[in-house]
Amino acid sequence: MPRPLYVFDMDDTLINGDCSSIWNQFLVEKGIATQANFLEQDQHLMASYAEGKMNMEDYLKFSMVPLASLPTSTVDALVEECISQYILPKVFPQASSLIAELKREHIDMLIISATVSFVVEAVGSRIGIPHALGIDMKIKNGCYSSEIEGIPSYREGKVARLNDWLAAQKHHYTSVHFYTDSINDLPLCEYADFAYLVNPCPRLRAIANRPNWQILTWA
Repeated sequence: MPRPLYVFDMDDTLINGDCSSIWNQFLVEKGIATQANFLEQDQHLMASYAEGKMNMEDYLKFSMVPLASLPTSTVDALVEECISQYILPKVFPQASSLIAELKREHIDMLIISATVSFVVEAVGSRIGIPHALGIDMKIKNGCYSSEIEGIPSYREGKVARLNDWLAAQKHHYTSVHFYTDSINDLPLCEYADFAYLVNPCPRLRAIANRPNWQILTWA
């Protein structure tokens, strides 16, 4: 019997926005991120991400600074607040419908995102996707550090993380269906059996005419 796996990018795919930027705006609103020009720097770095040029280590060294002295439990509670207020309202209706349909059909789903895992896992739990992989950050003295643990789920790293996850499962999946918007996910698009490009960025749209690739317009 066929057993497909549906894999999703998160930002600008399931969510109509980037959760990292939403989170950073939330930290400013809460008075936790107080560095001068914090949001301007975030916008600059995210622009390089859109172009497929971001250095993820540099971004995390910048974006994790406001959390350096906060206990992980405090951060996790803030994440839940941010999700409730700002992220859940931005879930694409088409994403919600698809998740509900896949759940009814007992089809497994997995999020793989280049956002930090403590955000990705919390978002996944709230929208009904129990399996989620993000960039794991080392915990030091009870706080999330800016140091990456293991392989970051970014570009080719998403394929590596997916393969590790698949190897840990007790059953075999007959096909991988992958949803994304970003040129950074080209390696996983090419790895998957089926790719669905959700409002794809210009660079991804330009190469979308491939077998088993489909462009979706979600709003």
